[in-house]
Amino acid sequence: MTYPRSFLGLLLAGFTVVALPLVGALAYSAWNTERLVGQSRSAVFNASDAARASRSLFDRIGTIERLAQQVAVLDDPEVLQAYAHVHRNFRQLADEIAQLPLDYAQVAALNRTVDEEQALYDMLGDGTRRPIKTNEVSARVERLLDAAREVLAINNLVVNREVERLRASADEAQRGVVLLLLFSTAVALSLALVLTRYIGRPIAAIDNAIRQLGGADFLKPIAVRGPEDLRYLGRRLDWLRRRLEEFETQKNRFLRHVSHELKTPLTALREGAELLNDEVAGPLRPAQRQVVSIMRDNSVKLQRLIEELLDYQRALHAASSLEVKPVVLESLVAEAARAHELAARSKGLRLSIDSQSATLEADPDKLRSIVDNLISNAVKFSPPGGTVSVRARAQAGEAVIDVMDSGPGVPPEERESIFNLFFRGRGKGDSGRIKGSGLGLAIARELVEAHGGQIAVVGGGGGHFRVTLPRRSARALADAA
Repeated sequence: MTYPRSFLGLLLAGFTVVALPLVGALAYSAWNTERLVGQSRSAVFNASDAARASRSLFDRIGTIERLAQQVAVLDDPEVLQAYAHVHRNFRQLADEIAQLPLDYAQVAALNRTVDEEQALYDMLGDGTRRPIKTNEVSARVERLLDAAREVLAINNLVVNREVERLRASADEAQRGVVLLLLFSTAVALSLALVLTRYIGRPIAAIDNAIRQLGGADFLKPIAVRGPEDLRYLGRRLDWLRRRLEEFETQKNRFLRHVSHELKTPLTALREGAELLNDEVAGPLRPAQRQVVSIMRDNSVKLQRLIEELLDYQRALHAASSLEVKPVVLESLVAEAARAHELAARSKGLRLSIDSQSATLEADPDKLRSIVDNLISNAVKFSPPGGTVSVRARAQAGEAVIDVMDSGPGVPPEERESIFNLFFRGRGKGDSGRIKGSGLGLAIARELVEAHGGQIAVVGGGGGHFRVTLPRRSARALADAA
């Protein structure tokens, strides 16, 4: 399949192909209209000429009647000469009418009129000077008038028939134009649909390439077929893929090296602190035991920070590779909460679960990790004897999960920053700085956003976190768009 050199050229070519049927239909409509106008003009002119000539012929017969009566009564050569002049004019006018596009009935009526007039002229001007009766002339003139009236009536019928014929031609032309426009529009829409797929193919390839990079899939090469400028863009995207693959490899290598290099001396430090705490090197004074306790606690905290940092990196990778399946909200929330029952019981907390049996499309492991982080956070910061409530429900096209505790809550100025990496805020009360690495909520936000949802702090007493997820997979919605 060949493409023009540029995407603009491809669009212009597609527009030209789609416009051709419409332009053809417009040209045919213009030609058909012009033809109909020409036929109408010709018909009007012919009808006008025929009507004018017929009326003139009828007027000439009136003059012939008057002169014929005079010729019959008076024996005057001048009157006969005037009659002969009118006779010649009558025949000339009849010849002009005969040149018009007459039908068979008009020609027959015209011939009868001409014959009647010729018979009257022959009777009056035969040169025998025989006595001519007035009633005989009147009878001849009356027959001539009847023939002329027939010509006039038939001419009116012909004019009406011509008008009807033009109206029928106009209706037929209108139907033809409408059918042609419908056909050309259908052809244009079909061509537009085909060309849309043809033009959209390289755009879809670029979109898939961008989604591939966004999904951290750097192994599959990127190739875009289409115009030269889009192929060049595809090559640049493939270059970006290779660079990102290099960076990802370097980052993973760095994290492995750092974790290994940190864990080795940290392990030795923890073992030494444990040996000192067990008084292997001798008894410890109270001040020394306090120093050893600080070393032990901070070594454990440092190890946990390293492990959580690695977990965060794994969460970032997991967020880009979701395995979406149908998930029953009630079962997942109950399973996530079950893991915290012992911790809540040890602090005297009441763990309340209220969830609907709704289904959504999500990665069950990642969604369980989100709920687990939020419940763990609520259990950690709730005072002894407090309550941790988890509520899950479905509304419209979304699933909403609320995790609430009776702790100090999140100050308004920290509600945005609390989801940042390594951020550790202060409570509302006197509890001081919250202990933790500042990674749990950051991981939860990454996983929520990977599902196309949102996580936020809701104002009010105590801590209240709300997760809103689309019930249909965000990836499926993107593919449908």
